[in-house]
Amino acid sequence: MSQQSIFRDGLFADKTILVSGGGTGIGRATARELAALGANVILCSRAPEHLEPTRAEIEAAGGHAMALPCNIRDPEAVEALFAAISERYGAVDGLVNNAGGQFLSPAEAITPKGWHAVVETNLTGTFYMCKAALAHGMRQRGGAIVNIVMEMWRGFPGMAHSGAARAGVVNLTQSLAVEWARYGVRVNAVAPGLIASSGLKQYPPVIQAQFTSIAADVPAQRMGTEGEIAAAVLYLLSPAAAFVSGTTLKVDGAGSLYRLQGYVVPEHAPWPAWSGDEDDGTDVSRSSRHDVGHVQADHREGANPEGVNRPQEQ
Repeated sequence: MSQQSIFRDGLFADKTILVSGGGTGIGRATARELAALGANVILCSRAPEHLEPTRAEIEAAGGHAMALPCNIRDPEAVEALFAAISERYGAVDGLVNNAGGQFLSPAEAITPKGWHAVVETNLTGTFYMCKAALAHGMRQRGGAIVNIVMEMWRGFPGMAHSGAARAGVVNLTQSLAVEWARYGVRVNAVAPGLIASSGLKQYPPVIQAQFTSIAADVPAQRMGTEGEIAAAVLYLLSPAAAFVSGTTLKVDGAGSLYRLQGYVVPEHAPWPAWSGDEDDGTDVSRSSRHDVGHVQADHREGANPEGVNRPQEQ
């Protein structure tokens, strides 16, 4: 399959770039474009069966790609991954932390196991990958890291575990940008909004339909594409972003500036009010309902099975 790019040919020639979760979705789109622009691309995923089709696709188009399985929650597995890359290519010039996952659930229904699984993948795994990249070449040669997060600036009702983890990654991005500036390492993040990714198929059909319907809550009046996220990632990896570090680039069609997408606050009694003046007489009772979205998380017992991934390749 041919790959078109807005960037110049050969932009990443002779660069070695690791894309976690690189087999499908945003990771695949990013890996394919990097390879088309000359990069040696390493794909890693906890699910090796996701990697081989993308690796073969890149090779068939004339690119260079290597696929390696890795559970980013395991620091020893991450170390082994980077050791294998170093043996073949010498060092990693760029890292795209795209791997992650979560499942829909109201916060009170998230089990300790479910919480740890999401936080350890999305936050701790990202840290392990960044640290290994520094140890395996970036400390000596510099480099660029891009972390994929999410649009969680107003919380993330229905996925509190992932919202908390992604907020942690944003802060980690800022911290590493300052600490690792002395090594010439730039660290940034991309926050996709509602994206028409292949990862949407991981959700039940009713949830897929709901994601499609809430595109009306995006000022751009549509979902974003995997290619639009890939383009943002490539910009941050490229020399064009040589003075950019510690930032999170929102690619969301202005959705984070508009209504909270995908959640409706359930009907409930108004909170007790306090004015400080017993004779105030102000009536603060609710006179009308103002919904903030169109989709409400299913609170039925057993309605949120753990392990349903977000719309992004893991």
